[in-house]
Amino acid sequence: MKIELKEITVRELVNGFKDNQEDGVVGFDGKLDIRPPYQREFIYKEKQRDAVIYTLTRDYPLNVMYWAVRENGDFEVIDGQQRTISICQYVNGDYSVIVGDIPNYRAFHNLQNNEQEQILNYRLMIYICSGSESEKLEWFKTINIAGEKLTEQELRNAVYSGSWVSDAKKHFSKNSCVAYQIGNKYLTGAVNRQEYLETAIEWISKGNVEVYMSNHQHDPNANALWIYFQSVISWIDGTFTTYRKEMKGIDWGTLHHKFKDEIYDAKALEDEISELMQDEDVTKKSGIYEYILTRNEKYLNIRAFTDKQKREAFERQKGVCVKCGETFGLHEMEADHITPWHEGGKTSAENCQMLCRNDNRIKSGK
Repeated sequence: MKIELKEITVRELVNGFKDNQEDGVVGFDGKLDIRPPYQREFIYKEKQRDAVIYTLTRDYPLNVMYWAVRENGDFEVIDGQQRTISICQYVNGDYSVIVGDIPNYRAFHNLQNNEQEQILNYRLMIYICSGSESEKLEWFKTINIAGEKLTEQELRNAVYSGSWVSDAKKHFSKNSCVAYQIGNKYLTGAVNRQEYLETAIEWISKGNVEVYMSNHQHDPNANALWIYFQSVISWIDGTFTTYRKEMKGIDWGTLHHKFKDEIYDAKALEDEISELMQDEDVTKKSGIYEYILTRNEKYLNIRAFTDKQKREAFERQKGVCVKCGETFGLHEMEADHITPWHEGGKTSAENCQMLCRNDNRIKSGK
């Protein structure tokens, strides 16, 4: 692998800057691919972005950036995408910052000529790397260790880069993407850190993300993934007709896979959900949806008896297990609902009985 140091000006970098779906993100007179397939989306927050421009206006040194040479002699960014886009977008007039000693936000076109020239003449230090695709990718992983850590999905996108990943990112990787618009009520995570894409692949692959990406790496598009994602969202919307904040972050992919062919009365489900939401014994409200489908009470985290309630029941029974009739110490017994919760029994002193550990496990089916 060959590495050389090159100086370019901001003026040269921003020449021919474009950021659109057709041309991708390019600069340096169209010869620099700023976002190759293995790169992440733009994730800088306003403070980080503004700090880059502040560095330029003060003539402070900006960290070295890394480019790789392509077979046709053009370049692609290996490290420095976030700084490069921050610079290009500012000169392009996409946002404003505080420049110099004037405490007002100014866009590039609002600057005086000498201020504009100072930024355009700023010299950037670039390491140019020549080598094979595998060498460039390995270098990319190595130099990014010192930066903001890549997510697992961002690394997968690098390893399995190709036509499939490029098309999938169109659906799942921008804050304004359709996946976010229809799924943000139900999914957690950041779209531009590839977490929506990761979730969608987990859903369709039943957790085998890397196997799925490997099998589809060279597919011409990601239509199957996009259609499947929409089907899961449609199933949620149709099954649970009233939205609640507790629906965000549930493992909907697994539930869809197991129960998508069942026929439910949406109104009856909503009535039961509403009742459970009001049940003070249900301490995990988000688990109601999984309980409704599986009927497994573990998802609800039914409120446990307090130490006081346990002591009252123990004293009332004089330490005798109501099942086997043997006498035990308090620490050898466990609290149990006399009338089970699913039959309307509450977690109250009147509904508490103490069983020895063995009998409680037999009753609970553990």
